[in-house]
Amino acid sequence: MGQHLDVSYVTLSRYESGARTPKPEDVAQILTTLGVRGARYHELVEMARDADQPNWVSGPTGARRELTTLIEFETSARHITDVCTDVMPGLLQTADYAAAVMGNQSDADTNARVTMRVGRQNILYRANAPTLEVIITEHTLREPLGGYDVLLEQLRHLAKMSELDNVTIRAIPDGSTRWTPAHAGSFVLFEFAKAAPIVHLEHVASSTSVYSARETRAYQQAATTLRQIAMPPAQSAELINNIANELERKR
Repeated sequence: MGQHLDVSYVTLSRYESGARTPKPEDVAQILTTLGVRGARYHELVEMARDADQPNWVSGPTGARRELTTLIEFETSARHITDVCTDVMPGLLQTADYAAAVMGNQSDADTNARVTMRVGRQNILYRANAPTLEVIITEHTLREPLGGYDVLLEQLRHLAKMSELDNVTIRAIPDGSTRWTPAHAGSFVLFEFAKAAPIVHLEHVASSTSVYSARETRAYQQAATTLRQIAMPPAQSAELINNIANELERKR
């Protein structure tokens, strides 16, 4: 095999042991030599391309790096799709709601994180601002995280932000009897003008950035499905205002 590929036995051995990752062009040459054709050929070459940009997980020790990376995504993205199945979208949270999400701690670190989260909303007002599309479940809109006063302020803020030309909010009504991608959890899909899309996932003590083309396509398809299930922006805004008005009457 080595003589056909013009590579050394040592190099092939490292490929086989996983000590070295072959470049996509090397994989293509190997497959051609082995006679692999068609869909399987393209699948394996694509996997090799994905290996150049592996998904990575950042835990507590990498939290600052991950936040910096997330801000870079938000700043350079052309379009952001935020699917929210548990908490309000990070780019549209009020200070009190963000504090509730962070456990209402009063330490300096939490206060700084809240300030930074709210400050990130400024990208929506730039001249070259990204478009933000929020797809949110009715359950999330109704859950009084932080208390009913905090929820009311948050709903009013959502309604106000939805009036921006570059912000769209679609609500998924409760009562569905069939499974949808929303049941799989929240995610943020970043799409760029001159780069491949990236998906950001938040976990309890870590976060994940997904770069794999195959996986990001799955999230793009999920977002498309959820757009079709969700209510149009006008009806969604009406739902948000109705929930807020219900809370007003109960005060």
